[in-house]
Amino acid sequence: MKRAEWNGVVLAESDDIVMEEGNAYFPASALKQAHFKPSDLHTVCPWKGTASYYDVVVGDAVNPGAAWFYPSAKDAAKHIEGRVAFWKGVVVR
Repeated sequence: MKRAEWNGVVLAESDDIVMEEGNAYFPASALKQAHFKPSDLHTVCPWKGTASYYDVVVGDAVNPGAAWFYPSAKDAAKHIEGRVAFWKGVVVR
């Protein structure tokens, strides 16, 4: 079972993890929705497609763009489409 934590709070937890480029991608259903706010941030990966982001919110603390996902991944990345990964101080263990 893997967990994503930030500021002492569990953001996501699942044993259905897909690893890609060293990142653990959680199923969207594993997210504790109260801690996620859609972000306007988008980036493009040449082989995965366009990533969308969430701001992570714990109490009054906001970690902008700390979670990302590919809502419509390219063919080579379909295995992570809709799954969520973390960075910016979010600890996955």
